[in-house]
Amino acid sequence: GAYLRGADLIGADLTGANLTGANLNGADLTGVNLRGANLTKAYLRWVNLRGANLTKANLTGADLRRAYLTGANLTGAYLRGANLTGVNLRGVRWDATTMWPEGFTPPADSVQVDR
Repeated sequence: GAYLRGADLIGADLTGANLTGANLNGADLTGVNLRGANLTKAYLRWVNLRGANLTKANLTGADLRRAYLTGANLTGAYLRGANLTGVNLRGVRWDATTMWPEGFTPPADSVQVDR
């Protein structure tokens, strides 16, 4: 439940962080390492996650409306129930273990990688 709205966390190492329900709306998380982080039901609207490492991150029910994930690593990420309305996923990397919201199809300009 941390309140980090608009925070500048560029390049931070938040590996395994518990950010359940955190408010990060409008934060700059460019290049952040969130590997294995718990972002369940986090508020991530308009967040800049360009080039972020979200490998095996839990984003269950997260609000990612209008977030920028260009070039982010989503391999093994869990996004079930996440709101991806208007999210920029250009060039994101994902694999067969990435769990997208039900009915969601990754965009053509994303990159599926083999594990």
